[in-house]
Parts: sequence; C-alpha cells; structure tokens
Amino acid sequence: MRLHHAGISVPDLDRSLKWYCDALGLTPGFGFEIPPAGLRGVFVLAEDGGALELLEQEGAVRGRECPDPQSANAIHGINHACFAVDDLEATYARVVEFGATEVWGPRDSPEPGVRMAFITDPDGNLIELIQRAAA
Repeated sequence: MRLHHAGISVPDLDRSLKWYCDALGLTPGFGFEIPPAGLRGVFVLAEDGGALELLEQEGAVRGRECPDPQSANAIHGINHACFAVDDLEATYARVVEFGATEVWGPRDSPEPGVRMAFITDPDGNLIELIQRAAA
C-alpha cells in the first residue's frame, strides 16, 4: 500500500495551481469539475508519483488558522503536507520568493540525517520541506 494523494481546500484553484507548479515544481495532472456540487479540482503531481489534490468548493470558508507546527498539532486531523527535496536551502528560498510565508527556516530535524523547514502557502496551508542526507 502507498499513499496516493492528500487534498487541500483552496479559495482560488487557478492561483493555487500556478503557485504549486511554479514554487514547488509540481506538474498539473487530472482536472475535474462537479457543477452540481460547485466543486472544481486538479491534481498536482510530484516526480515520484506523489500528488496533492487542490479543491475549490463554492461557499467554502476558511478554517482555523494554524500558522506553525505547534498550533497545527494542537488540532486533530491532517495538519500539513511534506515534500522531500534535493536542496532544502534553495527550495526554501524559491518558495518564499514565490510568496510562501516563512515559518521555520532550514534546520536539523529530530530524525537523524534529515533537515527540515516549514512554510505556509499563499492560502496559509502549512507545508514541510525535508532533505535527507546523501547516502
């Protein structure tokens, strides 16, 4: 078994699709609309086959803001998406340049041999970036 994708509700699907592709280098995948539900969505794909499903629902409201890992962990449920990257510092700088909010700059992770950073996307969704030490 492997995780297929995780979904993120966004207020502007087109803007979010552009940001995830430009800032994180993801590729647009299958897009869809369900007009009776007022729902549009699109998958954004990583090189390794992982995916996020970006969802725009008419009338959706913003949930409780979780601007950092501690506040996200204080609420049950999915609290962030994580991307493994080859160059943590360069990726962190790039996503911030594209409008991400800095949360935790690059640092050592509690997991040995891993560095991590946290940002929020332009809609406030918490994202972790990790880089594993070269083998």
